[in-house]
Amino acid sequence: MTERHYHIRLARWPQDRPALHQVREKVFVQEQNVPVELEWDGLDDQCLHMLAEDGQGRAIGTGRLLPDGHIGRMAVLRQWRGRGVGSSLLRALMEEGQKRGFHELALAAQLQAIPFYEKEGFIAQGDVFDDAGIPHRKMVWRKT
Repeated sequence: MTERHYHIRLARWPQDRPALHQVREKVFVQEQNVPVELEWDGLDDQCLHMLAEDGQGRAIGTGRLLPDGHIGRMAVLRQWRGRGVGSSLLRALMEEGQKRGFHELALAAQLQAIPFYEKEGFIAQGDVFDDAGIPHRKMVWRKT
């Protein structure tokens, strides 16, 4: 079995804010040109956050679960994409959602990410909509 060279942990807000901020800033603001004021929506202190770290403890990915069962702000640094980090983050968020009693989880997926979420059982619903200048679709997962 190959070693992953990363781990996923429950992050603590605000202690882990700098690490979470660094990943999201690089992925959303710098790479995807999301306006800073849209990225930092004031909801982070109400969310459960997951943090992916490399073997040296450096932040490489993140995602959050809002109190209403929405998963969001899934981001993995470019050099770590395609190595299972995003899937591990998503599964960890889904597990935490189920622990909190959610039988349904939702998210807004960028169009190119829909196949990624479909692999974990999410189903696209509704029309394409714009979020921060990027086309998205709502996706829902239901516990069977």
